[in-house]
Amino acid sequence: MGAILHDLVFDYTLRTVALGSAVLGLASGALGALAMLRRQSLLGDVISHAALPGVALAFLLTGSKAPLALVAGAGVAGWVATLAVGGIVRASRVKSDAALGLALSVFFGAGLVLLTFIQRRPDAAQAGLDKFLFGQAATLLAADVATMAALAAVALAALAVLWKEFKLLAFDPDFAAILGYPTRRLDVLLTTLLVVAIATGLQTVGVVLMSAMIVAPAAAARQWTDRLGRMVPLAGLLGALAGVAGAVLSSTTARLSTGPVIVLCATAIVLVSLGFAPRRGLAWQALRQERARRRLRSETVLIDLYRLAAQHERPADVAHARAVLRAMGTGAGSRRALADLEARGLVRRAGRDDWSLTPAGVAAARAHLAGRDDAEVAS
Repeated sequence: MGAILHDLVFDYTLRTVALGSAVLGLASGALGALAMLRRQSLLGDVISHAALPGVALAFLLTGSKAPLALVAGAGVAGWVATLAVGGIVRASRVKSDAALGLALSVFFGAGLVLLTFIQRRPDAAQAGLDKFLFGQAATLLAADVATMAALAAVALAALAVLWKEFKLLAFDPDFAAILGYPTRRLDVLLTTLLVVAIATGLQTVGVVLMSAMIVAPAAAARQWTDRLGRMVPLAGLLGALAGVAGAVLSSTTARLSTGPVIVLCATAIVLVSLGFAPRRGLAWQALRQERARRRLRSETVLIDLYRLAAQHERPADVAHARAVLRAMGTGAGSRRALADLEARGLVRRAGRDDWSLTPAGVAAARAHLAGRDDAEVAS
């Protein structure tokens, strides 16, 4: 761990890749949270795949592989793809999911054709453009990271300034329109910010894997909180964590691509969140369900024992065998239920396997039965 921290600070390549990946995760995670809440997660996939022809056209028009020029081309292509999806939905009977799939396949296919054409050129200036498919984070330079950081800062600043409007747009666009907000312009602006975030990450994880950086941090953050004000920054932090972790892990093994490792780290964060996040985690849900089942079994045993004892004048002085409780339908869980009730002071052992109610148990059983009767009357 000490060697890794040392390399993160003093190794130029690892430091640059880690910073670039962190910037990518921060921007894509924060903006991806709003996209996910608006049910536009697939839009990130469309934008990232549509960026490929933009990169190719930017190179053909400028003859340069400068990051800013390629990112600009990717951004324009991604933005055009989103407009194409909206136009298809408005002008035809094609549903939005079909329009998204159509735009994704058409733009990505066009990008592959342009990339093949460029690779067949006799000069060597086009070398490396194919790395935009899966990314090549190891080629990041300090200037590239600075460009990414500037674009991400602009996108996040716009998100902070228009936070109230974007929040209303994400949850209730019809109400926002009634209040007089320009929902159409806000929608275009938010989509543009998402395009910027995706374009900044193409060199790191590539067009194929970039959609995971939009969806994964947001999906993980959603498991930990129900408040948008916490979800958005948490998604950004989880995205940055995945980026740094992927950069560090890929540096430990030779010839291991950084982009796929970053996506795998983001996937691991999602799996941990799905499993162990409070309230929503599968492990906690299973624990709560088991506690509910135990509580139900205990209440059933308590009421059965009371019904047996109620046939006598002094219920608390009458003991009954556990076999009788099992015969009444309590089942194999009666032993554990009786142990739980004994720990709560509601029953006591009167023999080897005979049980009787305590005064507190009698009162608790009567309260349960009274509650059931009130519920039946109310229904």
